[in-house]
Amino acid sequence: MALDVEAIRAHIPALTSGSARFDAPGGTQMPQPVIEAIAEALSRPLANRGQVTEGERNADALVTQARQALGDLLGVRPRGVVFGRSATQLAYDLSRTLAKDWGPGDEVVVTRLDHDSNIRPWVQAARAAGATVRWADFDPDTGELLVEQVAAVLSERTRLVAVTAASNLTGTCPDVPALAALAHEAGALLHVDAVHYAAHAAVDLAALGADTLVCSPYKFLGPHLGVLAADPEFLETLRPDKLLPSSDAVPERFELGTLPYELLAGTRAAVDFLAGLEPEARGSRRERLAASFAALEVHEDALRARIEQGLADLGGITVHSRAAHRTPTLLFTVAGMAPAEVSRHLAAQGVDAPAGTFYAVEAAHRLGLGDEGGVRVGLAPYSSAEDVDRLLAALSRLPR
Repeated sequence: MALDVEAIRAHIPALTSGSARFDAPGGTQMPQPVIEAIAEALSRPLANRGQVTEGERNADALVTQARQALGDLLGVRPRGVVFGRSATQLAYDLSRTLAKDWGPGDEVVVTRLDHDSNIRPWVQAARAAGATVRWADFDPDTGELLVEQVAAVLSERTRLVAVTAASNLTGTCPDVPALAALAHEAGALLHVDAVHYAAHAAVDLAALGADTLVCSPYKFLGPHLGVLAADPEFLETLRPDKLLPSSDAVPERFELGTLPYELLAGTRAAVDFLAGLEPEARGSRRERLAASFAALEVHEDALRARIEQGLADLGGITVHSRAAHRTPTLLFTVAGMAPAEVSRHLAAQGVDAPAGTFYAVEAAHRLGLGDEGGVRVGLAPYSSAEDVDRLLAALSRLPR
């Protein structure tokens, strides 16, 4: 079934500003049901979690409901859902916890395709433990991170492989299940950055083969926070630093301080909104999410193809998003113009498409783009054909 884009857009008040928004990879606009869920949570009594007072029960229910929702979204049991301030914070916390068991002679593998939040925490933790960092390269001509490129830096000393499920810069989607099989064969863990991926595809932790995975609800219509997903039995084996009186239960032992209950309410509402993108779908929330993402993929791929053809027709534009399997995200540069200059030109015409490296500094440098990066165009459920036409029309008027 085709997405009813106008119905989706009608739920998102920020779109009344009139801009054609292609900045979704940096954070999506929030639907009204998500905003209302946050307001409702703040309008009712809240306290530290418990079962005695109304405020305690409200807080406990919000946490429970959010874990259930993210469990459905990511294909993991609710006890395997950890909340944090951001995916970056959770990666740092996890890296420090795992590195307690690393030492000289151990190795950690990171890739040059990744966002820095899936590189620097592992690099810094490895160096602090005396472990060695091995780098897996990607092909700048195709944008592909091949299984062989990761296999070349694996050894029996590898303790962890960190890889993205989708590049936030170019959209490249590596073969994560194949990489997981390689990592596990070498006796290593696989950590997956699914921050960009989870906005565009149905996630299944077990199918990906990931031991741990992070995502960020604000990339898929929710509020700003981070999520770590793992098998609860695996989490039971980890001993993070924590306060003495705080709970040692899983997943609470990984959550530092009081959770932002109102943001958890918004996150649950965002998952429910996603599950309703395909209104004809029936079944469990997990099944409805699968139907929604299938329809979303068709919608976003069609718009991506329209953009790619339009950029090719304009000429003088180099598209750096070339992988065979990728999200609806395009990074491009314009001959004779700095990316920031192109972005300002577009913004002046009501088209929001930011420029930079977007924290994927290793990837940007490997592509030869340096610290300037490129202009990034990303799609979301509310992106429309009219938005695409406005983008291409604005690019056609570049002062070249």
